[in-house]
Amino acid sequence: MTVSPKQITPVILCGGSGTRLWPRSRAHKPKPFLPLVQEETLFQQALWRCGDPVHFGPPIVVTGSQHVEHVEAQLSGTPAAQVIVEPMAKNTAAAIALAAMRLPADTVMLVCPSDHHIGDASSFLKVAVAAGELASRGWLVSFGIRPKGPDTGFGYLRHGEPIEPEGFRVAEFVEKPDPQRAKEYFESGDYSWNGGIFAFRVGDYLAELKEHRPELEAAVRESVAEGRVAEGRFLPEAKSFQRIVSESVDYAVMENTTRAAMVPADMSWSDIGNWRALHGARERDELGNTVRGPVEIINCRDVLVESDGPRVSLIGLANVIVVIDGSEVMITTTEHAHLVGQLSGATNQ
Repeated sequence: MTVSPKQITPVILCGGSGTRLWPRSRAHKPKPFLPLVQEETLFQQALWRCGDPVHFGPPIVVTGSQHVEHVEAQLSGTPAAQVIVEPMAKNTAAAIALAAMRLPADTVMLVCPSDHHIGDASSFLKVAVAAGELASRGWLVSFGIRPKGPDTGFGYLRHGEPIEPEGFRVAEFVEKPDPQRAKEYFESGDYSWNGGIFAFRVGDYLAELKEHRPELEAAVRESVAEGRVAEGRFLPEAKSFQRIVSESVDYAVMENTTRAAMVPADMSWSDIGNWRALHGARERDELGNTVRGPVEIINCRDVLVESDGPRVSLIGLANVIVVIDGSEVMITTTEHAHLVGQLSGATNQ
């Protein structure tokens, strides 16, 4: 069975607390709404990747009230988009259910985080169409990102038996491993990173959610039934939604279903999870450096430096990240970039 073009509905999940890319990313304007890799923001890139009307219908964007103005300001060019404003953040299982309950049961949803970077849009499209085709046959499909190394920062998917033409059953979901296990997974060739991108039919997702998390499904359904449209936005009812226990789609559905599948994806993907990941996603010079703003570097290697004001000069440094945003200055080694979210400036925004 081939998916009809308009059956694939992008569901763009938009939010975040803005801590891991502090000080550039802030709670009031987190990384989806910033031009971190290219001139367009990560959110705008997500919309653009799913903008071909031959393959995709109008998107649904699920966001919070603190970010809705950023969403609508950056939705120019997509007038048919629907915006759903969560009463409060309750993680991805509930956010996806909100979108699902606004769509016909046979619609194939393509669930995309808005804060990822994908450098190869043509490969993304190929994988999205393949995932949509499997979803139309009743599979709940993850994008399995081809590992670039034994990374301990991602969950892994173990490949099971093949599903024609381009997929596999998911034999096992694996939490973020320790370094030794990550090395074993990478060297075996039997694992992919869990990229947090999914495709499934609305009816299949909601049936699995109802089976495995009935209270969550019922609360979302009540919230949607009692919701309302205001200023072009759909506003679910808050009291019912507040009862939901926050849980990711991975825990609530994907790890419980017997119909979990994956499509391998090699598309220059990055979750831009910290400054080190952002450094890897940007274009660099022959010595691995990337700079933005009034910056001068001499005899430096593998540094990321950006400033929105003061001039920054670096000499003879390697594997260092320097970011100036307004009155905030953040300096770290590349090795310790994952700790930025623990800084008091990041946590007390």
